[in-house]
Amino acid sequence: MGACGTPDGGRASSAARAVPAGAKPSGGWRLPEEAHPHQATYMAWPTRRIWGPDADGVRADIARIARTIAEFEPVALLANGRDVPAARRACGSGVEVVPVPVDDLWMRDSGPVFVLGPDGIAGVDLNFNGWGGKQEHGRDSRVARAVLDDQRIARIEAPITAEGGAVEGDGRGTLMVAESSLVNGNRNPGASRDDIERALKKVFGATTVIWVKGVKGKDITDYHIDALARFSEPGVVLLSTPAAHARPNEFTPAYRQARRVLERAVDSRGKRLDVVELPEPADIGRRGKGFLACYVNYYVVNGGVVMPRFGDRKADSRAAGILRELYPGREVVAVPVDHLGEGGGGIHCSTQQLPKTG
Repeated sequence: MGACGTPDGGRASSAARAVPAGAKPSGGWRLPEEAHPHQATYMAWPTRRIWGPDADGVRADIARIARTIAEFEPVALLANGRDVPAARRACGSGVEVVPVPVDDLWMRDSGPVFVLGPDGIAGVDLNFNGWGGKQEHGRDSRVARAVLDDQRIARIEAPITAEGGAVEGDGRGTLMVAESSLVNGNRNPGASRDDIERALKKVFGATTVIWVKGVKGKDITDYHIDALARFSEPGVVLLSTPAAHARPNEFTPAYRQARRVLERAVDSRGKRLDVVELPEPADIGRRGKGFLACYVNYYVVNGGVVMPRFGDRKADSRAAGILRELYPGREVVAVPVDHLGEGGGGIHCSTQQLPKTG
């Protein structure tokens, strides 16, 4: 088996019609919606170098998420060679743990973003640079290439630097992005918003890009869109909103600006968006300042939705109800992310889907 073999022990199935690595994709690619059927989910194992004394708790969260997803679809979890035995013990036999050098667990950002087209499947490498150099990224900067080379899937090198969590698509040619993380000198020095929009349209097959302002410098990602707004289907956007009576903070203006933008925006079909509020929890106990307490960082799997649980029973229940309504026919499973959230990320941030073709 190769370093990043598919969870059944082989390479990408023939059904995926993978383009041989090194071949030049012919174009016509599109970013599928997350609800598109998955072949597998990729994740990564936290390292003590990054997490230090918090590693055990974060590893417990990642193992719990991986086991939950494995109830719905195959999971391939990348881990440094020395960590493979511990990861296998924690995740159990239902999760395939494969030895690949990694720095951190944020597969949404370091992994390839898969696109579909007439040539089957390809992966966009967004040139991960540690969120603008905020973290050492030598291993993670090579994760996308490692996955694609091993799976013999064509690599599309993006003409910009970004992360998968910075881009949200409806599968029909509409993208949502935050300006703060993309039009930023720590990733794309000298590039204008128009430059970046052209690049996004090219690599993801989009015709419409909806920009919200976001917030620079207040979290490691410079405010990824997947912690603010998500498409549940074309034309419907879930917007994370502050809990009732929450005190204003540096992110409050970003919520308000995003709502104004989304309420006026039209998608690639020329239709106005239906904006659905997904309120954040009010009672999360003693958490660090950077704790990510938002429900929109959920992850859609085959037949289900895996969402965070924060311990605010009323808010947790309300969020689960909204997701059940917007994802009918899917089982909604809530998973605690007490340690993961302290790192400023969540379930969506730690996953990356390999879509099926056809």
